[in-house]
Amino acid sequence: MTATDPPTDPAEGVAAAHHLAPRLAERAAAHDRDGAYPAADFADLRAAGLLGLMVPTRLGGAGAGFQDYAEVAMVLAAGNGATALIFNMHASVTGALAGTPDEMARALGVPESYFALRDQVLEAAAKGALYAVAMSERGAGSRLSALTTSYREVDDGFHITGSKTFVSGAGHADGYLVAARREGSDPPVLSHFLVPAGAGLTVEQTWDSLGMRATGSNDLHLDVTVPEDRLLGGMEGLVLMLAQVMPQWLVASYAAVYVGVAQSAIDAAVEHLSGRGLQRLPAVRARIGRADAAVAAARLAVLEAAGRIDSAPGEPDTNRWVWRAKLLAGQTAMDVAASMLEAAGTSASRRGNPLERIFRDARCGSLQPATSDVCADWLGMAALGLDPDGATEVARW
Repeated sequence: MTATDPPTDPAEGVAAAHHLAPRLAERAAAHDRDGAYPAADFADLRAAGLLGLMVPTRLGGAGAGFQDYAEVAMVLAAGNGATALIFNMHASVTGALAGTPDEMARALGVPESYFALRDQVLEAAAKGALYAVAMSERGAGSRLSALTTSYREVDDGFHITGSKTFVSGAGHADGYLVAARREGSDPPVLSHFLVPAGAGLTVEQTWDSLGMRATGSNDLHLDVTVPEDRLLGGMEGLVLMLAQVMPQWLVASYAAVYVGVAQSAIDAAVEHLSGRGLQRLPAVRARIGRADAAVAAARLAVLEAAGRIDSAPGEPDTNRWVWRAKLLAGQTAMDVAASMLEAAGTSASRRGNPLERIFRDARCGSLQPATSDVCADWLGMAALGLDPDGATEVARW
C-alpha cells in the first residue's frame, strides 16, 4: 500500500497513519508557531483516505470501529497532536453516524428518512469531505444545557442563529455538527444539525491559545437556514439523550489523542536526552521508565474502553470505561509531558523545541470535555451507587 491508496480496511488505515505521522511531526513546529491550520497534513490524510476511516465499506470507507479509530488517533497524535485533534472532531461526526446501530436509532424514535442523510454525509466523507463540531459557546463551555444558539422552524426548514467557540478547523470544514436549543423552549429542547459550509456562516479569527494552536479553533457565527433533513436524526431533543446513552464521542475520543501526545513527549525526550548524553543519569532514566509505564497503562485503558464501545455500546460498564479513559489520558499526558520537560532541562523549554510545544499541547488534555474534574466526579458518583448522569446538582452536559 502507498500513502495515496485509500484504505479498504481498518488495518490499512492504521498503516497509513504510521506512514504519515513523521510528516506531521516535521511540520508541527511551523503550524504551532503560526497558529495555522495544518492544511498540508489534511491534504495527506485526505489522499490516504483517512477521512473515510469510519465510513462503512458499502459507502466507500474503511469500515473502522472505535478501537480502530483509537489506534489511528494515537499514531497521528504522536506526530502532531493538533492535527489529530481536528481529525478527532471529524471522526466524532462520522463515527457517531456510522457507529450508532440502526436498531438503537430506531429505538430512539428517528424516522426512516434520517438514514438517507446519514449515508449521504458518510459517502461524502469517504470522498474527502471534512466535518467539524460546533458545540461549545462562550460562557457555557461544553455544557449543552446552557447553550444559547437557537433555532426555529421556518417554511423551508430551520433557521439557526448564534455563535460557537473552539470550533477546530473552522473555515476549512465542508460541514459542521451544530448543537442548538429550540427558541423559547423551557426546559431547553436541544437538537443537532448538520450545517453545510457556505452562506450564513462567518468565521472570526479568535484562536490564540496556550496549546493546540494549530487546530484553528476559531469562533463560528451562524445566521443560516438549513433544510428540514439537516436536523440530525430527523427529530428534536436528541442531544442530551445521546450524550448519556453513547458518551464516547463527547468524552473518550479525546483520550486517544492525548495518549498519542503523551507518547510524543517520551519520544522527544529520548531524542533530546540521548543527543546530550544525559541518558547516563539514573534520575533521567527513572523518569523515562515511569513515563513509559504510565503511557502504556493509559493506552490499555483507552483500548479497553474502545473495545467495549465496539462490542457493547451504551452499556453501563462501557460508559464507565469511557470516563476512566478520558480521565487517565488527560492526566497522563499532562504529567508525562511535565516530567519529560523537567528531565530534559531548561534548554528544552525554548520556543521551537518539540518538548516545549508538546508540553503546552498536553496541558490541554485535562481541560477538554469532559474535564478531569468532571470525569472524576462522574466516576465517584458511579462508585457510590449514585446516578452520575441524572443526580447531579448541576447538569453535566
